[in-house]
Amino acid sequence: MSEQAAIEVKGLVKRFRREMLKRDYTTWKSLLLRPFQRRGPDDYLTVLDGVDLSMQPGRTLAIIGENGSGKSTLLKILAGIYKPDAGQISVRGRVSSLIELGAGFHPEFSGRENIYLNGTILGLSKKEIANRFDQIVEYAGLGQFIEAPVRTYSSGMYVRLGFSVAVNVDPDVLLVDEVLAVGDEAFAHKCEDKLNEFKRAGKTICLVSHDLGAVKKFADEVVWLDGGVVAARGDPARVIDAYRQVVAKREDEVGRKAASRNELPAADRWGEGEVEITAVRLLGEDGQAHSVFPSGGSMYVEMDYVFNQPVEAPVFGIGVKTSAGVLCYGCNTHVDKIDLGALPEQGTVRFEAQRLDLVPGTYLLDVAVTSPEGLDYDYLVQVASFAVRGGSGGDVGIYRPPHGWSLKPRGEKA
Repeated sequence: MSEQAAIEVKGLVKRFRREMLKRDYTTWKSLLLRPFQRRGPDDYLTVLDGVDLSMQPGRTLAIIGENGSGKSTLLKILAGIYKPDAGQISVRGRVSSLIELGAGFHPEFSGRENIYLNGTILGLSKKEIANRFDQIVEYAGLGQFIEAPVRTYSSGMYVRLGFSVAVNVDPDVLLVDEVLAVGDEAFAHKCEDKLNEFKRAGKTICLVSHDLGAVKKFADEVVWLDGGVVAARGDPARVIDAYRQVVAKREDEVGRKAASRNELPAADRWGEGEVEITAVRLLGEDGQAHSVFPSGGSMYVEMDYVFNQPVEAPVFGIGVKTSAGVLCYGCNTHVDKIDLGALPEQGTVRFEAQRLDLVPGTYLLDVAVTSPEGLDYDYLVQVASFAVRGGSGGDVGIYRPPHGWSLKPRGEKA
């Protein structure tokens, strides 16, 4: 006989009403009668649309997705904060939620009083709270501040107390929403230790997070929500990779639309104007304009130019910087000893990067055309931005050299 699911969701639908605040109220009567007017489908926003989900006891499930995909709404329905508009929800066992830490605290009550208040909300009796009180205070690290009103707490103290109460109710099911992204580093480590402790104890954990590294670390499986529906579910590495590919594709589409306007929105521009750069394009291996490129793939920079005055041997160059303005790489046709020959009055110069070995991130592009002696004809700063995606995502720095790892026993010759 199969074990009952700890969490089971069937056909879950959740809608929110769109509040259309029109400026057509002329009397109190028209304002009061508006709630009784008939509403159509356009008056509602569907956040979850037919979600099916099940979790076996002792498993850790992570829910990922872009902002607005319904992740937090789903967690709040499981916690009983929201009610579904359709579908069936079943959560078996005592539930503790780390969704909005300290949401039930009263600012004028002391930490002690709020522990009893919050513990009661989470289903503990007064005796159970008293038995765990010292443990809660010690874990929160508040010491003598436990007798002070919580309105006097710092944001870190407030979060620590909320977390300590929530994790010390001994839940069967733990619902976690972005808790690892709040608090200081020591608090983040405490969160991780507690989640690992719960996993070892066979607790069921449902985790929502944008931190895909944490998702890989903790989750047994991953659900990807996209527009209120389940886009994929399964092995964390496989689902996260599919999610990243779609996000990169959407980022690229936005960047391509901006590039199609043929504007040169440089942050700064100067030069004498003998030669003018009239357009800049970033192309991928397919020859199409892109704004997102795979790490280790190819990228081509095309610069359209026009001669406003006759010049000899103009030098074309590019510079790549991080989003913080740190120069990653710069070169030009003079440094590379490239002879472009006799140039027509109008044309296109192309820089070809066969391998874009950059760590994933956002980068800025400078372009320029100068004289061989360094006189600037046209210099454009931050004329375009592009993103690099792919790889493990855990690299740090700027450059990602092609590399591998191996082991050699001590004493063995290379």
